[in-house]
Amino acid sequence: RRKFEASFKLKVVNFAKEHNNCAAASQYGVTEKMVRDWKANEDALKSMMPSSKCALRGTPHWSELEKHVADMVHEHRQNGYIVTRNKIRMFALQWAKSNPDHSKGFKATVSWCTRFLERHNLVLRQKTKIAQKLPADLDGKVSLFHRYVIQQRKKHGYALSQIGNMDETPMNFDMVGNKTVNPKGAKTVLIKTTGHEKSSFTVVLACRADGAKLRPMIIFKRKTMPKIKFPVGVFVHVNEKGWMDEEWVNLWLDNVWSRRPGGLRQERSLLVWDMFRAHLTTSTKKRLARINTDAAVIPAGLTLVQPLDVCLNKSFKEQWNEWMVSGEKSFTKGGNMRAPQLDVLCNFVIKAWNDIDAETVIESFKKCGISNSLDGMEDDFLWQDEGE
Repeated sequence: RRKFEASFKLKVVNFAKEHNNCAAASQYGVTEKMVRDWKANEDALKSMMPSSKCALRGTPHWSELEKHVADMVHEHRQNGYIVTRNKIRMFALQWAKSNPDHSKGFKATVSWCTRFLERHNLVLRQKTKIAQKLPADLDGKVSLFHRYVIQQRKKHGYALSQIGNMDETPMNFDMVGNKTVNPKGAKTVLIKTTGHEKSSFTVVLACRADGAKLRPMIIFKRKTMPKIKFPVGVFVHVNEKGWMDEEWVNLWLDNVWSRRPGGLRQERSLLVWDMFRAHLTTSTKKRLARINTDAAVIPAGLTLVQPLDVCLNKSFKEQWNEWMVSGEKSFTKGGNMRAPQLDVLCNFVIKAWNDIDAETVIESFKKCGISNSLDGMEDDFLWQDEGE
């Protein structure tokens, strides 16, 4: 049975007074009988307002700041734009900087954001217009993939340093997702984009089963290579679309994968990657054969057997989101964040990638069933949750 706070009931009552009981019931997802009962007990509900649950939310130290943040959230949601916790913190920091008299000591911490959401009856909601489905024959596809990997390992005896995983990670300066802060109780959650997410780029990450991480590749969306000195530790290229295609896959194979330890000697290797079209072309297959690399292609929808997706990309993107809040950046007069300098962005990618430790990489391969001991002694690592 659902429970409703006094504040919610009074909100329904007020709506019913302005319109009618039927409209209020439809708007807030309750029955007309509930609306009638709440209207009859309006005085009692008003006396219940200082509830213990509300008291737990506390009184805001920066009430003026929170008022502007709440107005921003409601305005963006009314127009269908996504609002994330990071966006709230960024907006709050920017407002605090412009209004120091009303925001002394404000730091936009994670805990402040949590309390702000509670005080203003906001929650993080899932976008209601999309759904993701796993393959119906999930178990069968996973078994076939594992069987192929084991057969190849037994046949060729790859060293762990020669088993790798590569994945392309699209990035943008809005990081539009499918979750947004939204008032509680809403049945439909719509999301629009701001247009700034078109300032996109692609980060190509790769790692090996022995825990080593290969040099990241960044593809910027532009026509010409900028005339700046990029930091050591990243391979940079540009194209008009800002993402990988067949040409750039081969470029990555030549400039990153082939330059791993053992690559120049063309030691037999196994490269695990997904069914991205550019991975499956004839020219890519020929290039792999030329550098003595076998491919293990992950079936569509099975990201649960891709080490980078299972354990590593999430950490990388979390650092990106945190950097969007507190990292080095500047704003236009209109308050919009400027895209960071490309060399600054490259330094972020290098740091975020280096912060992922080797043990996490090793465990991610075992969790996905790619590098486990062939005698079965490490089968318990499969699908193991973090911390177990």
